[in-house]
Amino acid sequence: MSRPDLSFLLNAAAGLPGEADMPAPGVDTAPSEAVESLPSGRSLTALIEELRASKAELEAQNRVLHYSQASAESASERFEALFSSVPLALMVVDEHDMVVQANSMAHRSFQPLEHDRPLTALLPFVAAEHVERVQAAFAAASERGTAEATEVVFRIDDARRITGDLHIAHIEAQGDAEQPPLPQFLCAVIDQGPLLAERQALKLSAAELQERNAQLHASERRLEAVINSALDAIICVDQHQRITVFNPTAAMLFQCPASDALGSLITRFFPSAAQMLAFAQLTTQAVLGEMTALTASGRELAVEVSVSFERHAEGETTTVFARDLTARKREEARRAELEAQLRESHKMQAMGTMAGGIAHDFNNILHAILGNVELARADSRPGTSAYESLLEIDKAGRRARDLVRQILTFSRNEAPRRTHVALAEVARDTQRLLRVTLPPQIALSIHEEPRLPPALADATQVEQALLNLCTNAIHAIGARRGSIQVELTGAQPSQRLRERLGLSGEQYVSVSVRDDGPGMDAATLSRIFEPFFTTKPVGQGTGLGLAVVHGVMRTHEGAIDVHSTPGQGTCFTLYFPAAPEAASTTSASAPVAAPQPPALPPAAGPAAPTAPEPDKPQRRRHVLYVDDDEALVFLVQRLLRRRGYEVTGFTDPRQATEALRAAPGRYDLLVTDYNMPGFSGLDLVRAAHAIRADLPIALASGYVTADIEQQALAEGARALIHKPNDVQELCATVDRLVHGA
Repeated sequence: MSRPDLSFLLNAAAGLPGEADMPAPGVDTAPSEAVESLPSGRSLTALIEELRASKAELEAQNRVLHYSQASAESASERFEALFSSVPLALMVVDEHDMVVQANSMAHRSFQPLEHDRPLTALLPFVAAEHVERVQAAFAAASERGTAEATEVVFRIDDARRITGDLHIAHIEAQGDAEQPPLPQFLCAVIDQGPLLAERQALKLSAAELQERNAQLHASERRLEAVINSALDAIICVDQHQRITVFNPTAAMLFQCPASDALGSLITRFFPSAAQMLAFAQLTTQAVLGEMTALTASGRELAVEVSVSFERHAEGETTTVFARDLTARKREEARRAELEAQLRESHKMQAMGTMAGGIAHDFNNILHAILGNVELARADSRPGTSAYESLLEIDKAGRRARDLVRQILTFSRNEAPRRTHVALAEVARDTQRLLRVTLPPQIALSIHEEPRLPPALADATQVEQALLNLCTNAIHAIGARRGSIQVELTGAQPSQRLRERLGLSGEQYVSVSVRDDGPGMDAATLSRIFEPFFTTKPVGQGTGLGLAVVHGVMRTHEGAIDVHSTPGQGTCFTLYFPAAPEAASTTSASAPVAAPQPPALPPAAGPAAPTAPEPDKPQRRRHVLYVDDDEALVFLVQRLLRRRGYEVTGFTDPRQATEALRAAPGRYDLLVTDYNMPGFSGLDLVRAAHAIRADLPIALASGYVTADIEQQALAEGARALIHKPNDVQELCATVDRLVHGA
């Protein structure tokens, strides 16, 4: 309320009479005189009324002032109460950083303990790194009226601190009327510790969420890498049976790029997909086993299938795992083939053992037969029917002897004497041998590769194998016109062929014998190498030809491969190991002479005993013959006694040893069999040399091998006698050894 203008009262007071001029009490002054004495012609009544009005106005203004003062005091009290009780640290700071006033919250925050630094200034509590920013906030508040500094660190002591936002408001404190207002700052510190902790927690949660997202993405990438690198074909199908995932293995297996397969129906590759997906109603996963699938070009595949079903809000997802069974089936077929070969090998080994045992016993029988035939021929006159019968018996016995030798060749698993052999020369020699018996309607031709390398082989056994194969081809062609082709080439068999035939080397010389005969079916092919198996009529085949060829290739560390189709002929291919190039010093087209092992002295031709000198008394030479076969002992005794020898025979080598020990000088020669039960011929040779070191000894065997020959030489034997042999050969060997030739 504005103050009333009372200046006229001063002017009126100036014209009023003084106290001295006032009439004395009791003096009646006429009003008219008083009225007449007022200046300006104003009446006293009007003046009094005006004074009364001013008084009333002054009283009203006074009441207003009292109300305003009471309101101000009430507001100040409310401000003080709010200032002191607000849950914020509030301070009034002057322009010199002195804390003029602080509420209890500020004292509790900045001076929690009595011995703490007093809250007399604000900046000493501010951390050094934030002082400059706080000072800038005070300057900004002086200019703009308000300012703030966020996340300011206030240090209470070395261990305690407050992190808060500082809000500053510029105010002016009214001083004395004669002094200008003082600038001050109302400061509020809002503790952000809980908020920062929550914010940090939110940051951590965001970081964890980001890390989890990163892990999820990494997991997805790993899953994608696993799917893409899986050895199985992986195909994912949605609820509409359309392909959503098609990994690279599936693309290779089904010969279809992923871009072309995605979106296609699963029936494109699995015709029986309906049956496969029907398991989704029963289980979450199923192993379906072997199924037939189709490539993009329609070719059938054998695959092993398992499926996994997943149900979710959007529908169903089916994952198909398909594994190619082509390699497994090929491996199973190869394993079955190897098992068949192993069974065949075991069977051949058993048959060979049996055949060897039979041939050994049969050899002694033949020896007795041929020896007795020779004796009977000596007692018969040529031209008689008995003599002719003996010739036929001798002819049949010799054929039986050759057959037994083939059986022994098949049954023995001994390494041949292999040298550098030019197989082309062996093939031409075989052609010359066959030319006499080759029917005129059959043509035999030989084709050899230029610069054919030599083979590491036994020429005699190679020739025997070629003779057997060509003879079989001749019998297969029969009376009709045909041809036999022998082809010799250098060969490097493939890995698959080496595995199938059991070849261990890299370089071979192949000999193929091809005919255009009737061929063989699968059943016959499976048995052609069995001993005594033959397709020839009774009496025309022994069934040992191919068995011998098989044995020859086995001992040469080679192999024999056969291809035959009914009506299209047969082809036998022999793989002989090629001779090392470093060891070959001659031309490949010429036979290579190889050093021969030390041989026993050759048996001389039939010779009569040397006539004794006239001045020396004649003494019959004494031969000690030992064999477990009684028939052979009887035969040799008869043979040698006819030659003028004295012969003592034993079927027990131990009895022979005792007889020799009893009279060492009585005997001029010891002839012993090699194979005898319980006491071998070599044992007898050792025992005889222990008794008498200079006694000549001959070792007889039905199958003389390199090992037997070397052992006999090592033990001191003078000669080897092959059983069954000619009588003249046996007698010539005895004559040579007895007379020291």
